[in-house]
Amino acid sequence: MMHGTNETKPPALSVAAVSHFYGRRKALDDVTFSLAPSTFTVLLGLNGAGKSTLFSLVTRLFATRHGRIRIFGHEVGQTPCEALRVLGAVFQPRTLDLDLSVMQNLTFHASLHGIGAREARTRAQAVLESVELAGRSNDKVRDLSGGQVRRVEIARALLHRPRLLVLDEPTTGLDIRARAAILKHVRSLVAEGVCVLWATHLVDEIADGDGVVILHDGRVLAHGPVARVVGEAGGSDISAAFSQLTSRAEARSGDAAA
Repeated sequence: MMHGTNETKPPALSVAAVSHFYGRRKALDDVTFSLAPSTFTVLLGLNGAGKSTLFSLVTRLFATRHGRIRIFGHEVGQTPCEALRVLGAVFQPRTLDLDLSVMQNLTFHASLHGIGAREARTRAQAVLESVELAGRSNDKVRDLSGGQVRRVEIARALLHRPRLLVLDEPTTGLDIRARAAILKHVRSLVAEGVCVLWATHLVDEIADGDGVVILHDGRVLAHGPVARVVGEAGGSDISAAFSQLTSRAEARSGDAAA
């Protein structure tokens, strides 16, 4: 039997039966979902749902002890170099050096990926142009606004040309214009072949055409296109669906504890 080439392509990200504990507290409980290449998916959950823990496992800040995580077929625990080579990440805490210039931050990061100095500057200039900050390359990071700092962090994450970009609450603390600008730019990356996983607790950052993974108390309550998740939850929109799914989950937890 002939198989189409699409059937053999691995997911951009595959999370299979992943659990994680802090002592006795279970932060993630059998989390399973996968993302197709060149798609935009929102990981939606309240603060404390487990989003940052999951990102720490995907980026290998934490070791995966229960379950498996693969990035384009490369298992993070077994072949981390291959997996992380195609991964870009923007974490919730700011991680740039405030006393270095924008260009210095980017070229230092490029050197960690084995990119030579001349190529690093060429790539850095290109990614800064893409986030509309080419004119600020020699400015110290501490002289930038919060939104500009985030755009530099996104530029830095794209330097080594990843195929999967994960962002953990990237608009925290930004005003509404900066939020919209960053979201618009990151969405545009999908057309360039990047798969994006965007973690947020803000329902208004979700568009109808997105995929969504709803994470609550460490469990995936729903995963799929927004329209399907809304339809299966019986809600009128994603906000109502999120409320209904989380309320039902909490009611079940209460019944189990009783």
